[in-house]
Amino acid sequence: MTFDGLRAELDSVLARDPAARSRVEVVLCYSGVHAVWAHRVSHRMWGWGWHAPARALSQLARWLTGVEIHPGARIGRRLFIDHGSGVVIGETAEVGDDVTLYHGVTLGGVSTEHVKRHPTVGDRVVVGAGAKILGPVTVGAESRIGANAVVLRPVPDGSVVVGVPGQVIAVRRPAGDTGVNGAPVSDPVGAAVKSLLSRVDRLEVEVTGHIERQPLHMPALGMWESDDYSI
Repeated sequence: MTFDGLRAELDSVLARDPAARSRVEVVLCYSGVHAVWAHRVSHRMWGWGWHAPARALSQLARWLTGVEIHPGARIGRRLFIDHGSGVVIGETAEVGDDVTLYHGVTLGGVSTEHVKRHPTVGDRVVVGAGAKILGPVTVGAESRIGANAVVLRPVPDGSVVVGVPGQVIAVRRPAGDTGVNGAPVSDPVGAAVKSLLSRVDRLEVEVTGHIERQPLHMPALGMWESDDYSI
């Protein structure tokens, strides 16, 4: 990596972590950055066929940083591993540019065959603390994976995923794109719940003449809005 590339990685940390105050602080104190830099070297060694030395370096980096990145993994530019501890990235994983991983994230495999068995993560994806993305699934660019989610299926671009197993609760589209055949793209389960709650509201009006709680609103992007936090 060039000097400009290293400086860009440091600046990307400063941009994404308000706790970081200077490049010097990032260089000295950020174990996630140390792990990524060690991987840059071990991946180059892996490409040269120096598999055993590459694995040895990756294990040394794991011991020093708490982050395990297999030297065969393909890591894009400006990857930021925040806090670092407990992150695991498997051999056939592919990570795009400007991705952010929080502590406890696993990009793991579910197969013992010598095939593509780890995830492909698109550009500008954010993966929350403790999340697991397992198998040769693709996570689309600019998606957000919630903390402790377990992703086992492909994720479209611009998605928000939460839960076990991971469910897409919203899909952000470019301006002017309203979805399929003009219908907004959102969570079908959430839409079904919204429909049921609307029917309950109508029944309450018929029986009591008024609604006991504030109506629930879910905009086209599938994000819940309500004053009733008991739901």
